[in-house]
Amino acid sequence: MLPEEIRKLADAVRDVPDFPKPGILFKDITPILADGALFEISIRALAEVAHGIHIDKVVGIDARGFIFGAAVAHLLGAGFVPIRKTGKLPWATEVEAYSLEYGEAEIEIHKDAVAPGERILVVDDLLATGGTAGAALKLIDRLGAVTVGVAFLIELAFLKGRDRLGDAKVESILSY
Repeated sequence: MLPEEIRKLADAVRDVPDFPKPGILFKDITPILADGALFEISIRALAEVAHGIHIDKVVGIDARGFIFGAAVAHLLGAGFVPIRKTGKLPWATEVEAYSLEYGEAEIEIHKDAVAPGERILVVDDLLATGGTAGAALKLIDRLGAVTVGVAFLIELAFLKGRDRLGDAKVESILSY
């Protein structure tokens, strides 16, 4: 990824103070999504995490991870699997609970979404405390698949979320 492309992405991220609650500085990526050229840059950058690595499926985390993950899967010629908030998937699921920076939550995956030995790239828009991504990695591992990389558009490095992701290969395009 060229430095000027990374700068363009960084320049497009909008800071929204006090969202979703007072004291939080929200990094809004909707300007990237709304611009075709920037969206393409972001997808290519996220897909680069898998450069030279065979990927069977891309797992996107609810909800913005669906946007990026599905596009990355298409670019890589891989399948796409959603990990959703509990109660949103229509078939038999595996569930994992985790802590957020402001509460507790659960996510789930279909029990047959990934197969033992499949090579998985996990994609999401933001790495904060690592709770959601860590729970996703546990679900993938429980089903016997192998996470070969985790890609984020943005990482809030000061929250040390990557520390909760074990020895997974973690890449972020923008870091704050």
